[in-house]
Amino acid sequence: MNAENSNTTDAMFSVGQVVIHSLFHYRGVIVDVDPCFQGSEEWYERVALTRPPRERPWYRVLVHNSISETYVAERNLESDTSGDPVNHPMVKTYFGNFKAGCYPHSERLN
Repeated sequence: MNAENSNTTDAMFSVGQVVIHSLFHYRGVIVDVDPCFQGSEEWYERVALTRPPRERPWYRVLVHNSISETYVAERNLESDTSGDPVNHPMVKTYFGNFKAGCYPHSERLN
C-alpha cells in the first residue's frame, strides 16, 4: 500500500482479516490493501474478466492451502466466518498468532 496515496478508510476489509473469494470460493488472509487498482492495464484486461471497478479498494490475499498470492477487487470478497486460520507458508512472515478469527500484525511492515 502506498502511504502517500492511501485512503483506505472506506475499505470494507483490513490487513489480517480472513476472507472468501465470492467467485472462486477460496479462503485467504489479506496482507495489503490498495485504495484503488494498482496493477497494469495488461493484467487487468487479461485477468480481471468481470471488470471490477478500479476506483474501489483491491487486496493482496494469501490463499489457504496454497503457496499462491492473489490480487482481488473488493467486490469479489466476503468475510470468512469459519473462525479457522489460513494455511500458507508466508502467514508467519506477516502476522503473529491467529486470534479471534483474524491475524494481528507480528511487526510493523513499513
